[in-house]
Amino acid sequence: MKNSLKKVIVCAVAAIIGIVIANHSDDIRTRERGLEIIGNAEGCRRDPYQCPSDVLTVGIGSTEAGGEKIQHNHTYSDSEIAQRWVNDLITAENCVNRYGNGAKMPQGAFEAMTSLTFNVGCGAMRQSTLFRMANQGYSPAMCDQFLRWVYAGGKKLKGLEIRRRKERELCLTV
Repeated sequence: MKNSLKKVIVCAVAAIIGIVIANHSDDIRTRERGLEIIGNAEGCRRDPYQCPSDVLTVGIGSTEAGGEKIQHNHTYSDSEIAQRWVNDLITAENCVNRYGNGAKMPQGAFEAMTSLTFNVGCGAMRQSTLFRMANQGYSPAMCDQFLRWVYAGGKKLKGLEIRRRKERELCLTV
């Protein structure tokens, strides 16, 4: 009888964060605290897989939405994963800057907003209450909005609750 289980090839989030910090810190505003929240929530895989939302994904939550194709039968290296992640982070940061007053946000709020945007996409965030509040200027009250984003597929997910609490805490640091 054939084993139908596919081998999962994981990578170390900390190693990818190290590469991003060493080689790409001039390209992104998100720093180690924000990278850790995103990376630890997303996990890291070298082999392409279908995420819970049935989207082809690789590395640290990287999809083809960023414009870069995913090679189905390719095992990605740390440097390839780091580069894809940086490209995706730049997309999320640009969204926060354009629609969420990112340039005027304290570092913690900016990183938290980038993490949420990385996770749910710019389309979902553009008209969000969080971004509307951010456009009025930073306030600790806007950080409570993170706790609303805990559903996927109509279901409340424990992993999203944990991530959103961490993002909220980061948002509150000024």
